[in-house]
Amino acid sequence: MPAKDIYHDTVRTALEKDDWIITHDLLVIRWGRRDLYIDLGAQKLIAAEKDNEKIAVEIKSFISKSPINDLEKALGQYILYYDLLARLQSERILYLAIDQETYIDVFEDPIGQVLLENKRLKLLVFDEIKEVILQWIP
Repeated sequence: MPAKDIYHDTVRTALEKDDWIITHDLLVIRWGRRDLYIDLGAQKLIAAEKDNEKIAVEIKSFISKSPINDLEKALGQYILYYDLLARLQSERILYLAIDQETYIDVFEDPIGQVLLENKRLKLLVFDEIKEVILQWIP
């Protein structure tokens, strides 16, 4: 079992405040002989459609000395999880959860803007102090 990210509980609380039901506190993806662990699985009832929206959330703290190194690692993990979820649980939408400071530092930078413009990943930006979701970036 992998160690939980420092923001794991913060993101869980933020999702619950936003009326998400946490269905998996470590969503296990089995492929072949390997188990991979996405930090959270959640669902929300969409009243108008009487249907469930399901997400998977990978949480990253970007605390190393190199935010680009953190970005490279997070992207690799995101792509791997995205591709496996597409085959195993295609109804789930994968999000990368990052704190507001990381969003400003990395994704408002030209490198991060390229990733967002090319729709390489979906972001969930949270406030780690208030434990709330600030924005969903599809």
